[in-house]
Amino acid sequence: MSTNLLSQTTGRDQDQVLYTPIKRRSFFMYAGATAGATALVLAGCSKSDSSPGMVSLGNGNLSVLNYAYALEQLEAAFYAQVVKSPATDFQTGELAYFTQVAAHEAIHRDFLKAAIINVAKGTPIQDLTPNFANINFASRASVLGTAKAFEDLGVAAYNGAGKLISASDPNGATYLTVAGKIVSVEARHAAYVRDLLSAGSFADDQQVDPTYGLDKTMTPADVIAVAQSYIVQKIDASSVGK
Repeated sequence: MSTNLLSQTTGRDQDQVLYTPIKRRSFFMYAGATAGATALVLAGCSKSDSSPGMVSLGNGNLSVLNYAYALEQLEAAFYAQVVKSPATDFQTGELAYFTQVAAHEAIHRDFLKAAIINVAKGTPIQDLTPNFANINFASRASVLGTAKAFEDLGVAAYNGAGKLISASDPNGATYLTVAGKIVSVEARHAAYVRDLLSAGSFADDQQVDPTYGLDKTMTPADVIAVAQSYIVQKIDASSVGK
């Protein structure tokens, strides 16, 4: 199911859609459709499909948007599966929390795709196929550990990508503003999941430099190197922001 959120907004700020929540019924319909589509894609891959192809993120500001879009695709697919097949040992309130996060990530993904098409006037990368074979969605520990890894990675990715957006692009300031609004949400997710795993670890020295009080940053190449194990297609991030 593809929802071009940005194209449905007229006479409003382009990021206004980020404040419009997905209706509960619509979200569950989306989550089911996503899980079904993922299953079909995976089922269609034979054992001989050892080379699924290369997906280049491109260069310039468009590549930065596609980079963020790729990461949001991964997170949206993960949380949709978490909600569809909840861990059997989730504690009180945790499924409700992940349901809310799944809605956030679906909005981020669809918003970025729409921004690429309608604002950047570019072509978004293809729908990526997740590889969650090593995640045990029935286990709270596995889900929380993966969520922590994805959220920490996402925050570091956005932090590192901001400087790659060219100010010469008339939409550059808009891209930075939206990225800032998304990364702050991702940081809230990361903090909450970290605290579920270990109380008080929401801003430990692994993520925040104790000397300068600044959050961790990562380059696109380093981020994709980590994310690659969860994506079937080979992602080329070598020219992002160049």
